[in-house]
Order: sequence, then C-alpha cells, then structure tokens
Amino acid sequence: MNRPFSRAALVATLVTLAPLSSLAGSVYLNGVLIDGVTNQKFEKASVRIDEAGNVHIEAAGYRVSTVTTPTPAAPTPSAAQAVVPAGGAATAAPAAQAVPTAGTASAQPAVATATQQPTRITQRYWLVTEQTVPGMTEYDIEVYVNSRWLRKLRGNEDQVVADITQHLKPGANQVMLMARKISTGSKRSDSPKHLFRVIIGEGNEGGGNVMIDNPLIRFQTSAAESKDITQEFTLTTR
Repeated sequence: MNRPFSRAALVATLVTLAPLSSLAGSVYLNGVLIDGVTNQKFEKASVRIDEAGNVHIEAAGYRVSTVTTPTPAAPTPSAAQAVVPAGGAATAAPAAQAVPTAGTASAQPAVATATQQPTRITQRYWLVTEQTVPGMTEYDIEVYVNSRWLRKLRGNEDQVVADITQHLKPGANQVMLMARKISTGSKRSDSPKHLFRVIIGEGNEGGGNVMIDNPLIRFQTSAAESKDITQEFTLTTR
C-alpha cells in the first residue's frame, strides 16, 4: 500500500536527491547562484525546480555576498561566496557558509574577515587642487589629517598635486578642510563660477601625470561665499 507524503517531506526529498542527479542544474538562493555552498540549512524556505533542473530557494532573511579572503601565508583565490543574513556583516571563510538572521557567519582563524582592519596601505592617495581662476575666490584652505595640520592650500598659487599616503594610517582616517576668507577691502569677484576645489582619492602616477581614479573626498568653495567653511570627512584606506 502506498503511503502518502506531506508537502514538507516531498520538498525535503527533492532537495536531497537533486545533487545526486547527473542532469541536475544549478542552485539559486533568492535569485542568486550559490553552486558550491555546502552544509546549509534554511528556515522557512520554499523550493522550486524549473524545467532545466535548476533548484530555486526562496528564503526571507538571507542574502548572498562576495567577500575577499586574503591570507598572509600564500596567495589564495581572491573571492569566495558567503551567504549571510540580511542586514548582517559578511565574514570570509574558505568555503561559503550560510547563517540564519539571528546568527553570525563563522570564519577559520587563519582567514582574515571582510571587516578586519588592514595592516598596511596598498593604494596611493593624492590631494589635488583645481581653481577656475587662481586667487579669485580669495580663500585659503587648511588641511588636517587625524587632528594634525598637514598643509595650507593658498588661493593665489598654482595647482597643487601631493601624495599624502605617508600621512594616512590603515583603515579610517579623519580629514578636516577649513576654508578661510582672506579678502581685504573690495571683493575681487562674487561669481559662483569662480571655484576653489580640493579632491582627495586613490590614484596613480605615470608619465609625469597623476590620475585619481577613485575620488573619495570633494570639497569646494566659490567667490560667492563670504564666510569661513569647515567640513570633516572620513577617509578609509585600503
């Protein structure tokens, strides 16, 4: 006599047998491919197998992220998949892992986590100034890094291009820019088109030129302004 199966039991059977079939397709979690993920258990999930044999798992509270897995001993693949709870922090591990919303993703001791502060700076960081017409804004800008005075950028000088990597530390840095009005007497200009701009970011030097390909801080003032301006930023190095 045939014994009836509950829907839950049937789904569990399909999920268990799917990897054993030579014609089985890929596995997707909330629409994202997770082939290679092992030893996972999803709570309150629905499973659908399409006509191509692909397994689609819909589970609220889970998301898939790609995290970097550097190791100090020897080169390893640059990225691994990890399934982490929505709103949580992804933790790198040699194999992809999934955790429920209330849990945390574990990592083996030898592998650095995605949130671990770097021990050294691998990029170069540049400060570059731009002025529509030098001196027209009548502002000087002072630069502070981690509460230490770095330099003054004068409004009447030519463009400044400076490598500031040595003044930064690995991880988060506090950068403060203070624009001070230096006008004496009548203003040279009150046009908002006369700008004094400071850009700080990751870049490279070559052929006598510097190109900032990842600007991280933008600060500017114009001749139309009349008050001192101070702005603080957080610059995270890598």
